[in-house]
Amino acid sequence: VQLQASGGGLVQAGDSLRLSCVASGRTFSGGNVGWFRQAPGKEREFVGGLRGSGGATFYSDSVKGRFSISRDSTKSTLYLQMNSLKPEDTAVYYCAVAPRGILSTVRISSSYDDWGQGTQVTVSS
Repeated sequence: VQLQASGGGLVQAGDSLRLSCVASGRTFSGGNVGWFRQAPGKEREFVGGLRGSGGATFYSDSVKGRFSISRDSTKSTLYLQMNSLKPEDTAVYYCAVAPRGILSTVRISSSYDDWGQGTQVTVSS
């Protein structure tokens, strides 16, 4: 599975961005799909996840209420809508898929099998 993330950029605090992740070779219809981010000098952290079956979504406390995950009707593109961006949201954002992921592992990066290349999001104050 190849994942291609895009949509990052340089924005000001309070702005919005929408990241996209396109999957080739499969759809986001099973297991878990997720967004993670990694800031310089920090470990990769969970941002949000979606259950492929049913579409339940999960978010980290730091982005809850500001970010939302969705997918298109064909389930081949995953989105991360980011609103009210803050400077602390600055990071490289990665999409990932765990085709056999279960509910209890949606937040665990090591449970994901395939990763996109990452897209840089920079939020200036």
